[in-house]
Amino acid sequence: MLERAVHPTLSFTLNGDAITLDTAPAKRLSKVLREECGLTGTKVGCDAGDCGACTVLINGEAICACLTAAGQAEGRTIVTVEGLKNNVPAAAGLADSFLRHGAAQCGICTPAMLMAASALLARVAEPDEAQVQEAIAGVLCRCTGYRKIIDAILDAGRSAAPQPVASGAAVGARVPRLDGQRKVGGTDLFGADDIPGDALLLRAIRSPHHRARFRFGDLERYAARHPGIVRIFTATDVPGENCYGVIPPLADQPVFAVHETRFRGEAVAAVVGQRESIEALDLADFPIAWEELPAHIATADAVAPDAALVHAHRAENILVRGRVVRGHVDEALAEADAIAEGEFETGFVEHAYIEPEAGFARRVGDRIEVQACTQSPYMDRDDIARILSLSPDAVRILPTAVGGGFGSKLDLSVQPFIAVAAWHLPYPVYMIYSRQESIMTTTKRHPSMMRARAGADKTGKLIGLDFHADFNTGAYASWGPTVANRVPVHASGPYYVPHYRALSRAVHTHLVPAGAFRGFGVPQASIAQEQLYDELAEKLGLDRLEFRITNALRADQPTVTGQVLGAGVGIRACFEALRPHWRRAHDHAKAFNTKTDGTRRRGVGVAGMWYGCGNTSLANPSTIRVALKADGRIALHQGAVDIGQGSNTVIPQICADALGAPLALFDLIGPDTDITPDAGKTSASRQTFVTGKAAQLAGLDLRQTIARLANAREDAHLSFQGDAIEVRDHDHVSTLQLDQLPRDERGYVLIGEATFDPPTSPLDADGQGDPYALYGFGAHMAEVEVDMELGRVRVLKITAAHDVGRAINPTLIEGQVEGGAAQGLGLALMEEFHPGRGESLHDYLIPTVGDMPPVETILIEDASPVGPFGAKGIGEQALIPTAPAILNGIYDAAGVRIRKVPATPDRVRAAIQKKEGRP
Repeated sequence: MLERAVHPTLSFTLNGDAITLDTAPAKRLSKVLREECGLTGTKVGCDAGDCGACTVLINGEAICACLTAAGQAEGRTIVTVEGLKNNVPAAAGLADSFLRHGAAQCGICTPAMLMAASALLARVAEPDEAQVQEAIAGVLCRCTGYRKIIDAILDAGRSAAPQPVASGAAVGARVPRLDGQRKVGGTDLFGADDIPGDALLLRAIRSPHHRARFRFGDLERYAARHPGIVRIFTATDVPGENCYGVIPPLADQPVFAVHETRFRGEAVAAVVGQRESIEALDLADFPIAWEELPAHIATADAVAPDAALVHAHRAENILVRGRVVRGHVDEALAEADAIAEGEFETGFVEHAYIEPEAGFARRVGDRIEVQACTQSPYMDRDDIARILSLSPDAVRILPTAVGGGFGSKLDLSVQPFIAVAAWHLPYPVYMIYSRQESIMTTTKRHPSMMRARAGADKTGKLIGLDFHADFNTGAYASWGPTVANRVPVHASGPYYVPHYRALSRAVHTHLVPAGAFRGFGVPQASIAQEQLYDELAEKLGLDRLEFRITNALRADQPTVTGQVLGAGVGIRACFEALRPHWRRAHDHAKAFNTKTDGTRRRGVGVAGMWYGCGNTSLANPSTIRVALKADGRIALHQGAVDIGQGSNTVIPQICADALGAPLALFDLIGPDTDITPDAGKTSASRQTFVTGKAAQLAGLDLRQTIARLANAREDAHLSFQGDAIEVRDHDHVSTLQLDQLPRDERGYVLIGEATFDPPTSPLDADGQGDPYALYGFGAHMAEVEVDMELGRVRVLKITAAHDVGRAINPTLIEGQVEGGAAQGLGLALMEEFHPGRGESLHDYLIPTVGDMPPVETILIEDASPVGPFGAKGIGEQALIPTAPAILNGIYDAAGVRIRKVPATPDRVRAAIQKKEGRP
């Protein structure tokens, strides 16, 4: 190891204590706080001052620690989130208010939000909303939509003790997050927060071109010239299969590329060594020669008849096709009284979670352990096992807290690199993506090129829809097959469409892989279908909301796949709940437009959505284990990764009521592939539904075991009294003394376990069948204002009605709706990633607190007979109708249709000028 440099001492007050450090004055303060002081509550999301996640207080001022040199702390007072409670009296109730309002979701931005808010509260005891927005404007949040954060700060002065939840009353209660204290205290450990002190650092060598051939120079000589390098890894060092992927038959993405790279940012090698040396390493002189090759960087290029192959083993660039056909669409549209048609285009959208990918791996004997941020621990386990040529039992995945995922953290990122390196080395190996690395290389929302034609009769009833779409899946498969198969099922929207044809293709290009992103292609399709339905209503002279109510799918009508859902179809109720808001919004817009000079106009848009929870016609099981301890505590082993949506709270709520036990008795264990059963990936709005149902069944299983031991019926009342359970079966009362029961090897005395796999059926060649066991439904209304000269669009309010089946935790559902609406607003108005450009949070814009309007959430509870206590998922659904509602609002205000999103000011202005005949 190299000797550590000697630096002048640095003295300052940190969280009330005087400290002295030997550190470089030019070092980032964020790095000093995290690595030398162990205060990892200060997060790092960008190292550029763009995200604000590293916000701390210096002499009471909120600053970005990543932009502050450590030397600037000399003689000053610093407060981090760990010392907030004891060092900023004005913020005494702030953390509790965040928990009460559900202002912390994934938790990665929460410490910074608390710090920025505490600086405000120290100056202004009772701030107004404008002051709150200004105070937190420098901190980005990708989960919450900011509204609950604003409410929590405004309500910080109110003291309210948490109310205990009675047995049997957890479902439906506004229970604060059970993991919330860790989030507001800054003690939740994310991927970069728990790196062992002896770990070596890994950095990847990546392609600077969309497509290129390469050859290495003298790697041994390069390593010898840089003493801090321990080893350089390439594809030849991968013990097993040099490929991975979320769908094993299409696992086509290499750990390290061989001879040729297929997208900018693809890894070809990795250097590993002492952290200071590897951080300081200039990779520009790494011995590699590049030969740039012609590349397909647009969907149209990749499907051209003479297109060269993206993959040598493929006969074409089309990865997969999707198809749903019902009835006779051509004949039906020929007879329609009104037709609307158009072409629509969407681009790459970056996930932009605030936590970059991070983690470490270590070899433990003949096993490998990987601790990293992930949405899919068991999928990670199986992929790493193939890469290392191990059995799955020899791989342990320990998910950290996840600072936002939204789908991209379903795919492997750091895991293959650190696993390969740690397998070969006697040290742990860690990797933390830079923000540029994260944006450059991780999966994106699929760009789409769609054309659609819809028809209705003169009464306003939909007759048919013909929909065709190509999705740019990038260089590798990722979730391209899922998108191509899910979209044709959903492209009708939540309406009865008797004649239907939806064809889709996932197409390879030489660009970053596109993958899962909150909705799996359905948000793109809804942008097309909902604008066409608006046009049909206008052509027929019908109210746009009433048109949708007329066509809303009923429980006894078949979907476009021929499935009759029966109970739990709440879309009509969602639209009907918007009626008074629709009238009020139109009256307000009309009054505004009448009074102004026309340079700004207001409008109102509406859109509906439906979303199948879980995989499309595939096995999708989750398993839950719940166990009683001798002291009466209840261990809940659940492997569902909470990425901010709240499964760490919702699943215990469900299990508690199924068992009939107080929620306060539950100890959550997991996820950890060694000790928690497989609860499946966190995606497709499946955890509340699938894992929640498994939790309900596991709770009932344990309840039945208790009842049998007490010789009581299954509906007997259970009373948990420390190390005893009283079982009351009408007049018969018996007591189980838990500490007298035999214990298993884990110390448990009684166990309940259950697996649930949603009932679905395969789709035939025309896409007919039962692809999902249940659907969530929703409708959003957007009130917008358009600057007719500049083309700028401002969203004034979003009203969101969602059928959630049963609201297990209304506060958490509202948070999902508000966060989804924020991402939908970004999709509609500002977000578009161009590979090779905009690889920072300074250039890639996501909604800030100033962009988000108030969001009013209306919960509809049309219970599903399949879901736990009737519940459905909500995470994916909340995003889908926002963008088309905004686009329809733009038309209502300005009279122009924006068919290529995002609706940036230049595009809106050009459309207005074209409509008005202006140059």
